[in-house]
Amino acid sequence: MHQNPKPSRGRPRSSSRELLEDAAFELFLENTYAKTTIDQITQRAGVGRTTFFNYFEGKSDVFWVDVDSTFAALTSALDARPAAEPVTDALCGALTTVAAEFGPSRVPWILTQHPLIGAVGEVQASALARFTRWAGILATFAGVRLGLDPAALLPRTIAYSFTSALVAAAQEWAAAGPDRGSLAPFVARALTLSLIHIY
Repeated sequence: MHQNPKPSRGRPRSSSRELLEDAAFELFLENTYAKTTIDQITQRAGVGRTTFFNYFEGKSDVFWVDVDSTFAALTSALDARPAAEPVTDALCGALTTVAAEFGPSRVPWILTQHPLIGAVGEVQASALARFTRWAGILATFAGVRLGLDPAALLPRTIAYSFTSALVAAAQEWAAAGPDRGSLAPFVARALTLSLIHIY
């Protein structure tokens, strides 16, 4: 009987969280996302339900561990930008710095396997929550730099434009295959295109 290959994330299993991620991804490939339960994931990982909920609020959150780690990294990268740097240059620099952490051995699983997941509402909602959080970080930074309320039109326009560019870059990068290299140049190109439309 044909066996689906186990997904590889380029690092050894070293924690309960990573065991849960790998178990979930294996089961999603075997059974589909919709037919996989949290109980099945915990049984495959050899841990209890309590351990699952120590790391994740729901099943869809297992997709986003690498993505969620970027929030603190992005905030730090923005804080490190020179005070006199133009806001869009600072945003581009910070986003490219964070993107450089992603390469062939660190590709969020959902970027390459999403066709197997399908248009599942809870997965789409969890993705939107992450995009909105990215945009919020960018809008706050842009608002402060521009002396505007982060909820004002300009900071929010910049933030959502850059967030859209980041998502498009990640999709193109994932589709580039094993020789994709670093995410950073994909993000830099997408942000350049985004700036053309802002100005």
